[in-house]
Amino acid sequence: MTSLSGSIPAWNSAGVLPPIRPNAQGNSNDRSPYSVDLSVFVDYFSYISSFERIAILDGLLRFRATLHRAGIVKGFQWLDGSFLEHVESIEGRQPRDMDVVTFFCMPDGKDQHLLLQENSALFNAEHLKSTYRMDAYHVVLGDPTDAWRVRTISYWYSMWSHRRDGLWKGFVQVDLDPSQDRAARARLNLNGGFHHE
Repeated sequence: MTSLSGSIPAWNSAGVLPPIRPNAQGNSNDRSPYSVDLSVFVDYFSYISSFERIAILDGLLRFRATLHRAGIVKGFQWLDGSFLEHVESIEGRQPRDMDVVTFFCMPDGKDQHLLLQENSALFNAEHLKSTYRMDAYHVVLGDPTDAWRVRTISYWYSMWSHRRDGLWKGFVQVDLDPSQDRAARARLNLNGGFHHE
């Protein structure tokens, strides 16, 4: 799967990404989640260049590198949370982390039990939060679409398409393809000024 290399719309007056691109028709597909290249995402959110935002973006790239080392290279991620909002102006604070759901295909030759056994830290919420500043969740792609899976996807979309106060908002989708990470790291280094392996 490749991303659409689209753009991310500007924050609206409420400080959130609009759920539907401004000026799009009511039934347009040009809506959240906005599918973009990883470097577009990094460029968009690193221009503010606060230490907190740069550290969270660095955490995302390090988290993705760990996924890739585990063989998780096919799929996509939904990115959301206060990181995607202009919380500096609407709440008077910096973002603390990023919310991410990784929808992934199982690595070749592995089942879920073996993947978890070999990479338990990747599925430990506390470890991911403290190490990468990611509030991370995982969904395996390729299994039959049963009622539970439909409910799971509906849950994430419902959770992430609204703020807690009920305001509609948008979020972003990026591909898991490792080839996107080098350009994204270069953009982060250019905009934010630090490199972490």
